[in-house]
Amino acid sequence: MATFPERARVVIIGQGGIVGASVVHHLIERGWDNIVGIDKSAIPTDVGSTAHASDFCFNTMHDQMTIFTTKYSIDFYDKMGRYERIGGIEVARVGDDERMVELKRRVASGKAFGNRVEMITPAEAKAKFPLLEESMIQGALWDPDAGLVKPRSQMVAGELVDAAVASGKLQSFANTACTGLRIENGRIQGVETTRGYIAADYVVVCAGLWGRLIAGMAGEDLPIMPVDHPLTFFKPYLEFAGTGKDIGYPLLRDQGNSAYLRDTGDPKTPEGGQIEWGYYEEKNPRMCHPRDLLEKEQARLSPSQRDLELEQIMEPLERAMELTPILGELGYDDKYSFNGLLQVTTDGNPSIGESSKVRGLWYAEAVWVKDGPGVGKLVADWMTDGTTHLDHARIDVARFYPYQQEEQYIHDRCYEGAFKIYNPPVHNREPYSAGRGIFKSPFYEREKALGAYFMELSGWERAHGYASNEHLLEVYGDKVPVRANEWDNRHFWRVSNAEHLKMTEDVGMINVSHFAEFDVVGPDAADLLEYICVAKVGGDTAVGKGVYTHFLDAKGGVRADLTVLRLGQDHYRIVDGADAGHRDFTWVRRMAQDRGSNVTVTDTTTAYGCLGVWGPNARTTIQKIADEPEAWTSEAFPFAALRNLKLAGVPVLAFHISYVGEQGWELHFKYEDGLALWDALYALGVTPVGVETYANSRRMEKSLRLQNGDLLTEYNLYEADLARPKVKAADFHGKAAHLAFREREHQPATLCTLTMTHNIDSQGVARYPLGNLAVMDPAAGATLIDSQGRRSYTTSIAFGPTIGKNIALAYLPHEYCQVGRELQVQYFEDIYPVTVEAVGYGALYDPENIKPRS
Repeated sequence: MATFPERARVVIIGQGGIVGASVVHHLIERGWDNIVGIDKSAIPTDVGSTAHASDFCFNTMHDQMTIFTTKYSIDFYDKMGRYERIGGIEVARVGDDERMVELKRRVASGKAFGNRVEMITPAEAKAKFPLLEESMIQGALWDPDAGLVKPRSQMVAGELVDAAVASGKLQSFANTACTGLRIENGRIQGVETTRGYIAADYVVVCAGLWGRLIAGMAGEDLPIMPVDHPLTFFKPYLEFAGTGKDIGYPLLRDQGNSAYLRDTGDPKTPEGGQIEWGYYEEKNPRMCHPRDLLEKEQARLSPSQRDLELEQIMEPLERAMELTPILGELGYDDKYSFNGLLQVTTDGNPSIGESSKVRGLWYAEAVWVKDGPGVGKLVADWMTDGTTHLDHARIDVARFYPYQQEEQYIHDRCYEGAFKIYNPPVHNREPYSAGRGIFKSPFYEREKALGAYFMELSGWERAHGYASNEHLLEVYGDKVPVRANEWDNRHFWRVSNAEHLKMTEDVGMINVSHFAEFDVVGPDAADLLEYICVAKVGGDTAVGKGVYTHFLDAKGGVRADLTVLRLGQDHYRIVDGADAGHRDFTWVRRMAQDRGSNVTVTDTTTAYGCLGVWGPNARTTIQKIADEPEAWTSEAFPFAALRNLKLAGVPVLAFHISYVGEQGWELHFKYEDGLALWDALYALGVTPVGVETYANSRRMEKSLRLQNGDLLTEYNLYEADLARPKVKAADFHGKAAHLAFREREHQPATLCTLTMTHNIDSQGVARYPLGNLAVMDPAAGATLIDSQGRRSYTTSIAFGPTIGKNIALAYLPHEYCQVGRELQVQYFEDIYPVTVEAVGYGALYDPENIKPRS
């Protein structure tokens, strides 16, 4: 037995699972050593999810990150000789038209992000999977890269650990539980274990189902929760006897029934001679807090395998027998069948990255087998370089606000998320019903009275439109199309586009109190922000000036997009998007720690509200209630200036800026003063306008970019056409890479504005797309790929009522960046023509030029 070490560079908690094993493998590839891995049970694990996982991999998601982690993992397993690329089928039953449409959407997403899925006929599905009742389905999706980790991902984990130990860079200790974390001054110091204490510079939590318990030792929680997943087995199935195969037929997913099926191959293989049928509970998901998990000696099978009663699954099982009658012909193995626990999350994404509370403490939690090696690579790259090759905002554990780490919120959101693991298809704008009403603006009751159509973002209830404005459709109805397709119209309110047009002609007020705001105060505030920001915000930047700027990562990618307000010589306020706010707040605090800056960074979001007043009549309208009307003239109040003024006696910090292409102001105020401001403007006849206009339709007409949508770390400011003409003299984070990008003869890609020149689908219905659509060359019919290997897809898309067209933003390879260039996009199964309207920034509607450009 090896002596337990006193110190390590990195400790991996949960070494025995596929995620922990993948993390250590990739850390060693990146040059790390002196790593210690511990697991509360065996290595490879005999208690975690890896020990009982079904081990199949499909690659049919709708986001680039998951398609990458799955594809990488499949190739990784394959290179190890531990993957059977047998293929996989997803079916749509007769009568389930919504599932059929979803399969076509998955094919379209594959074109955008680079998998090889395609639609096949019922007969083709039957030929590939003979156990299928052909008459039960109307169509299917075929994934040629789907398959099985063979014989088990548990074995792969063991092989990775053994290789790491043999390299001399890992010491691995089974039956060694983490009993505590030692933290000093906000930084990890080491791990308490049942074998003793080990000091460490970094700790990576890959504890799977037990991850929340480890996080609790650091005084935080993770928004994930284990849920039962019924796994059943039927036997004997002898079709592949004597073949030595771990699987014979392709995988089958029957997601309309929230289920899947596969054979287990040759009876002489470890789990062979059976049919496995798995189900994800749609009616009553059984959650399990990690503190309620049994210990190994208490569990019949293992702590992650709970007893299963046949009655629990009888209804879906009967439906499964209709599709695959073989299940009714074989014997049900009640002793081998069980509820296998897996992780579900509050937003559908895993929790990966450095803790927002403890430096050096990292998480890789809520990761499935199909993504394990891919996540291992991301974590290793992130820990080594501070960046990953794809924007990781949506998986970064720092994205979660404190309220999202409260136990009831985690339970309720995870419970709702459990219904959506397989079925039904999740809409691009799908709202949650749980965890609502966390934050409300000062105007919330007024908005309710106006019939606000609320959607939620980062806990804030945001009105996307108002029923009280339905009369505007009588005025603008000819410019606001009816969305006949239900998917296009779901969670959208037509009145929003009418409000957009009213603001264009007159003046509107938009509630943007959801803005994340945090103050940076102290002697080093100016120096810190000057280093963090690309634009000049320190030095002789005047107090009372607001600056639109960006944060870059170390490789020069666009990490954040926000405004910085200089309120005093040593006092700044950062105004940020709600979804990005906590992550950026955490990053500013980390940068202050790393630089030893004498500052305090304080979240002030709920102390202040904000109302945007925009439109051609914004100035004259505001002047009617201004205590000092002359202070609002163009000469007295230039663009990007800040002024502390009063409106109807209400103190406001007015910022002359616009995200909607109209003149106007953000009016910032103390939360308790907001209602009086709203009432004063409403009394003047100012139209309340929903955030749909702000966040989508008008900013698209103005060609304005959205962080984590159009602005991503895999692209730089020159490619986004947001780089300033001159690079400031002062050093800033990512400057060296930024300067190198500037020296290029041309950028590999540029963010362009496109319009759909035809939007009628094959059924004769006008479509109003949403999501990420592949951008293709009409001649080749293939998705555009730039010289860096990045694929072109619509990063934003929305209908612009002022110009009467669907507008999209997309990064195009340099050779395709010509105004007037004709290209194509795919939405579901149909192809539509698009035209390049602007290379880089180029507004289709600009009030300064009066006429929209179409």
